[in-house]
Amino acid sequence: MDSRSLRPSAHLAALVLAICAPFAQTQQLKTINPPGGGTIVYGQVAGQTTEAGAMGAVLRSVHQNVGEKPQVGKLFQVHGTESVAAFFSATRRNGNGGQVAGIIIATKVSSDHVEAALVTDEATRFHRSLPTNMKTLFAAWHPLKDATGASASSGPGASVASLHQQVLPDRSASVSLPDNWRIAPNLSGGGTIVAVGPDGENAFLGLAFPAMDTNNPAVQQTMRQLQAGRLQNTAYARAAYIPYGADMQKTFVFLFNKSRDRGGMPAADFTFSAFAPMQGNGSDHCAHLAGTVDFKDQKGTRDMNGVYCVEQPGRMGSYMTLAYVTTVPMPLAAKQRTTLGAILQSFNVNQSVVNAESAQIAAPAIAQIHAIGAAAAAQAQAAHERNDIQNSSVYQHWDSMDRRSQEFENYQLGYSVISDNQNSAHGTFWNEDADALVKSNPNRFEYVNAPNYWKGIDY
Repeated sequence: MDSRSLRPSAHLAALVLAICAPFAQTQQLKTINPPGGGTIVYGQVAGQTTEAGAMGAVLRSVHQNVGEKPQVGKLFQVHGTESVAAFFSATRRNGNGGQVAGIIIATKVSSDHVEAALVTDEATRFHRSLPTNMKTLFAAWHPLKDATGASASSGPGASVASLHQQVLPDRSASVSLPDNWRIAPNLSGGGTIVAVGPDGENAFLGLAFPAMDTNNPAVQQTMRQLQAGRLQNTAYARAAYIPYGADMQKTFVFLFNKSRDRGGMPAADFTFSAFAPMQGNGSDHCAHLAGTVDFKDQKGTRDMNGVYCVEQPGRMGSYMTLAYVTTVPMPLAAKQRTTLGAILQSFNVNQSVVNAESAQIAAPAIAQIHAIGAAAAAQAQAAHERNDIQNSSVYQHWDSMDRRSQEFENYQLGYSVISDNQNSAHGTFWNEDADALVKSNPNRFEYVNAPNYWKGIDY
């Protein structure tokens, strides 16, 4: 995740100016440019008397400015208020292109007075800037009323607890937490942090849920073997099988509860008030989620907010999904909401550390490949000078280089080659699956190194 603070672009500023058009006849319009990026606009929508009319006016301005109709998520009620909101995304057809994302909130102040707020940013960083920008909005804008008629953004819930950065022992990730929170050491590491608050709060940051794509032929073959009673007590038997591209909300619930089942915990009950698509990184698909969850731990229902992303599958059908979610018991939700947003915003993965560790591990393999390649090239040149390009030793070196190159590629992709001594067969498997097979029957299965790769099968 990118922790850099970025200023709004000129295109985003132009978008905001166009969005301001529905408010032009009022003196209530205000614009905020937060230092961390994004833009906030709020005020009365002139000529509108309903929340739907106000939101429609804002969306029409977005459409006019970017040149494409915005894609709008499901309408939901802002928790604890009588206001409604919706997430949206839009692709620029004007200017330099790219995407913007945002949230629109509308509230009816009186019979002829409707106010709206817009929080927007570049789509690639909207999910990171949103918590802080929402806090900034609610600190300045006070039309939102709860059931008692009090301002939902005033009172004890508007403050953020003092946070202090904590870094994982492997330095792969960090997060800022209040003094009375703790990181769960057995659930954190490798870019993932699970943090727990004193009153039942949770922060699941970079929580990974691996899955197997049931559309993949290799996965389908594995499933047939499992149905036939084979591969018991292996990683295949414990894996989560769900098609890539399925409904993201259903995928999240299925994989989250699959993980809980492995840990001997009951399935959690989820109720979503929002599950709106967001712009991911590259080919990733992401969504903002909000709602409630009951972990069946006798602590009741929790308020839930976060981001969920699904990565593309690898060639063997495995794919990863990542969750960045905070939960808090409902009685504390209003008081803790801004603090939880700040925690979510502070999470950072130290990619340079991860890359350095990977490079250090891979260095011997890289050096070996380079040495083999240099030797092969030198010998090939000598053979050419002797008009003996068919020299068998040259081809042996080239073949060795191919084997080592494949071995390094397997390392990068997370695969291992194992042999089945019973059937005299070789196969390339996901590292976790290979490890499970070898451990389950070491007399039958064993790892295969590059010198013993089979041409046409392993490389």
